[in-house]
Amino acid sequence: MFANAVPSVAADVVVDIAAPPATAGPDQPGPPRIAAGDADFKRSNRALFFGGFSCFALLYSVQPLLPLLSRQFALTAAQSSMTLSVSTAALAMSMLVSSALTDRLGRKPMMTAALVLAAVFTLLCAGAHSYTQLLLLRAALGVALGGMPAIAMAYLGEEMEPASLGLSMGLYISGSAFGGMAGRVLTSVLSDWLSWRAALAAMGVAGLLSAWEFSRSLPRSRHFTASADGWRTLPSGLRLHFADAGLPWLFAISFLLMGCFVSVYNYIGFRLLDAPFGLRPSVVGAISFLYFLGIFSSVWAGRLADRLGRRGVLWLTMAVMGAGLLLTLFNVLALIVAGMALLTFGFFASHSVASSWVSRRAAAPKALASALYLFFYYMGSSVIGSATGLMWTRAAWPGVVAMLAVVLTLALLIALRLRTLAPLSPAPAKA
Repeated sequence: MFANAVPSVAADVVVDIAAPPATAGPDQPGPPRIAAGDADFKRSNRALFFGGFSCFALLYSVQPLLPLLSRQFALTAAQSSMTLSVSTAALAMSMLVSSALTDRLGRKPMMTAALVLAAVFTLLCAGAHSYTQLLLLRAALGVALGGMPAIAMAYLGEEMEPASLGLSMGLYISGSAFGGMAGRVLTSVLSDWLSWRAALAAMGVAGLLSAWEFSRSLPRSRHFTASADGWRTLPSGLRLHFADAGLPWLFAISFLLMGCFVSVYNYIGFRLLDAPFGLRPSVVGAISFLYFLGIFSSVWAGRLADRLGRRGVLWLTMAVMGAGLLLTLFNVLALIVAGMALLTFGFFASHSVASSWVSRRAAAPKALASALYLFFYYMGSSVIGSATGLMWTRAAWPGVVAMLAVVLTLALLIALRLRTLAPLSPAPAKA
């Protein structure tokens, strides 16, 4: 099976780089966009499900390992969280570069290379001999993954018909949710019974297999035209997107929501491993099964936004996040799990709505708009995620919740402000 796949993968990559799709002439209609029910819709969503799975599994596989790394390398909670924060910060920076490179190299080759390199760096992390070496390898992993998330969003925005965009974005994010869940659960179980090194090695192998399936399944772009002007047009693209009445607010929402979500999962392990709970690492890791809720909520929210409009759905899903955060204050395990469930459901629903709104609203260069959304998304993970570690050290879990409640309140106020945002003209379907 693998031998038969290699020529197909190579051919797809060569076509994507060397022969960009022809643009429509005056007497020639352009190729149809991918619609729900098409064979290419199934292929592209399968590929991007695996791409999202690999990206987020490799990125967040260290999260349940933070208490173990803290003990092994004699680190504070905030210091151990840097193994994740350094990756997300590097990813944020790398995406801005990748958004320019992809305009020249194509969507599919960039995403495939990103997934392969990230898997290789994960394998190397398993053999790291020091905390400094681990940080450097995790930073390299973040740089490599910069060629995946924003480009995937741009690909969907270009190739999907508007009426199917919310669903396809929701399916991609559901793959991300599944990857985030699987990466956390597998590494927590393997580290509990074997070691954190064995856990990371297993994730690296899974990443290589996912990269193969991604490249085998993803249809080549039909609405992308290669351009060498990515670097030259970067300043004008930045000005264009920040001048939009809605995009900067959506970028701010991504910063705040992701910072809140990652912070909760970063430090909930420290809380549940300590008294009065004293749970095993594998049991704490099982909380990541709640990501299944994100798989369903992202698709559900995408469909709902396509039907009712994004401005009417976003603030509701964020309110669900806030309710979940407050429930984690109780020293009752069942209520903590219920709070984590609500938080996870609300986060992935909110992210699905906001990210599809960016893809729908942004003018060219779309890849840059997606990169900016995710730049703030991952910088929120790094900045707020690290700052929350200081709150954990000073005021334990109540301090964490107090800080994140302020963060979520700011995001909710922005979402309510976006309800008055004027729609695009001509008005798209439920934009």
